Amino acid sequence: MKPDFRDARGWSRVVLAVALGVALAWAIPAGASPVRIHQVNSQAGFAAGTLEGVRIDARGVLSLAADVDTVAQVPEPFAFAVAALPDGWAVGTGGEGRVLKVGRDGAVSVLFDAPESNVFALHADADGTLFVGTSPAGKVYRLQTGKAKAGSGAFDAAPFFDPHETYIWALARDANGSLWVATGSEGHLYRVDAAGKGELVYDGEDPHLRSLLAQRDGGLLIGTAGQGLIVRRSPDGALRTLYDSALSEVVALAMAPGGTLFAAVLASEASLVDLAAPRPSPEAAAGAEAAAEPTATVTVSAEGEAEPATGSRPAGARGPRSELVAISAAGLVEPIWSSQEETVFALAGAGRRLFVGTGGEGRLYSVQGVERDDGAERAPIPPLTVTIDHDFDQKQVVGVASGGEPADLPVVLTTNAAALYRLSERAAASGTYTSAALDSGQLARYGVFRWSGETPGGTRVNLKFRTGSSATPDASWSPWIAAGAAVAAGNGWELPIPAIGNGRYLQWQADLTGTGGRSPRLTLAEASYRQVNQRPRIERFGAMDPGQILVPANFNPSDQAYEPAAPNRDGIFTTLQPAGSGGDTRTKQLWKLGQRTLRWRGSDPNGDELRFRIEVRAEAAAAWLPVTDDVDDDHFGFDATVLPDGRYRFRLTASDLEGNAADEALTAEQESEPVVIDHSPPERRRAERLDGGWRVEVSDRLNPLREAMVSVDAGEWRAVAAADGLLDGQRETLVLGEIPASARLVLLRLGDAALNYETFDLSAEVQR
Repeated sequence: MKPDFRDARGWSRVVLAVALGVALAWAIPAGASPVRIHQVNSQAGFAAGTLEGVRIDARGVLSLAADVDTVAQVPEPFAFAVAALPDGWAVGTGGEGRVLKVGRDGAVSVLFDAPESNVFALHADADGTLFVGTSPAGKVYRLQTGKAKAGSGAFDAAPFFDPHETYIWALARDANGSLWVATGSEGHLYRVDAAGKGELVYDGEDPHLRSLLAQRDGGLLIGTAGQGLIVRRSPDGALRTLYDSALSEVVALAMAPGGTLFAAVLASEASLVDLAAPRPSPEAAAGAEAAAEPTATVTVSAEGEAEPATGSRPAGARGPRSELVAISAAGLVEPIWSSQEETVFALAGAGRRLFVGTGGEGRLYSVQGVERDDGAERAPIPPLTVTIDHDFDQKQVVGVASGGEPADLPVVLTTNAAALYRLSERAAASGTYTSAALDSGQLARYGVFRWSGETPGGTRVNLKFRTGSSATPDASWSPWIAAGAAVAAGNGWELPIPAIGNGRYLQWQADLTGTGGRSPRLTLAEASYRQVNQRPRIERFGAMDPGQILVPANFNPSDQAYEPAAPNRDGIFTTLQPAGSGGDTRTKQLWKLGQRTLRWRGSDPNGDELRFRIEVRAEAAAAWLPVTDDVDDDHFGFDATVLPDGRYRFRLTASDLEGNAADEALTAEQESEPVVIDHSPPERRRAERLDGGWRVEVSDRLNPLREAMVSVDAGEWRAVAAADGLLDGQRETLVLGEIPASARLVLLRLGDAALNYETFDLSAEVQR
């Protein structure tokens, strides 16, 4: 039986049930809290974790990566550039501005010690001639074999070309032997001949020219920082913009074996320099030329990553931090990869792949399918796939260069404890994948772990788990606990998550072990959990004003009756007018005499569906009486005329039993402020003439008076003033203005805060 307050009979049934001692149970079917799943089955999902000796292909398959050999640890705090030499590699560093040579055997020596502090650009010819671009007070040096100072192994420091610029960002050689030099902060491009004589050939609108790529036909591609443009300079000097990025800086360019152009583009907040800084005026530039050592705006963090200054990106701008795009010969542009966290530092083609080095996670990506573009004018960009090949401890991959033989395995330069690595052809014997901290939303219990994949003969996957309540794992987390043996389940394996305790966050770790070049493969992982039930919350509970009701927003006006809340000023006969709508978009607010509405706002931390029970008691009484026991809305309206006049309190109880087992369900309750139920109209106590006017004493038993109006001979209603100037008490003295002795009908209409109205005829007193 569900009591109903819509009429007096409903109230009678409630009273009768309580009087007979009938217990009204909470009529909600018992259920179970939902079991939720943390699932990872894509490259993006697995990429949120940490990779040690494992790779993730484009389909989201986790397996052992190719092994990586450490060529050499670089004894400098920061490294920025790498170039292949016939017998090793040159590494440009920051802080001391040195160029180091790393031999094939891993031996490290100082090749050149520049007067400037940073080496951002290197270019090596096939014969070993090395060009070095330094900053600040940017200069270009040429290092030639056989010209080293006697006994030192280092080269002379005479500049080959001095453009009087702050930065030398990029160097390139064309088929004719010209050296191209890209600079900042004035955005100039120079062509330098074999004698070191430079010619300014392009004065860009952007303050920095950040990247260069020489083409086989003698053309040159230029990447800018500011507007993020790729500009092509044809052999005859004509300029054409190939791409205008939504991001700010084209940091690297590379041509794939098939002819597709690739560009790495950054947002301004990922830049080495402050792109918001205005380009210097000619006068300022002249002053910089005269200065012995212009001040650079590049800063490097303790982690080895160049710290971006406050970016020029507009407030509220959205989009990735960095992006890799492919541009076909026909000018078609297609995004290949993007990241909100990682910064692309380097691009290089090697064999049949394009390699991409990033900062943030220190990852090396490879793009497959780049050899399929035939370079035809109308050819579309071929299908491409992106694999995460390796994750380096230094977290910053700043350079990729040819590794010699075999030609498809590059060397990788990292910074922050700089080192040079080389990919190998053999698979790693083991690797570890650690998932991101998986947020269960609330404190949770964990059930089983399921994974799909393959374990070829001799390979295996071992799993460990831990949990905690902080978003970043720390000492408060549980220790790693190894799981037991998995059992076959469908197309995968299943095992119970060990007893690691309850926690909001879960982390799992997979140790992959291979053998004979074979690797286990993991394609899907999911962990089941159920949130520990928490008590519902009631943020607000109370009664709306007397007479206010809520109806559905689509309630048909042609079928509904409206009642006036007060008379108008056109006469004593008031026409029925629609009440103003209110509330949320689901409901609208109307007025109906005798109705009361309770309204509340509740929520559940676990997202469980809530049911509400309402009870009532007279303020002086102790026992609560049931009103209704199964409400799933946020309001409840009832006919208040079933209650005698008086002061009442209502109690709201919220339960999450609908989504939980009976022994785990929780409730929350809240009492309303006192609610006055008042059906009695105001009273007229005494009326008397005074100084040509009238004084009338009026009162109300439970509520303050709110309205007093007078009408003479069925004329317009007009307000009546209270003697104390404010109509707000339960007892008031009203002052009526001069009323003609000839008046035939004098009406006084009173209303209280409960919207009870009474009209009194004062005609007899006027005529006396």
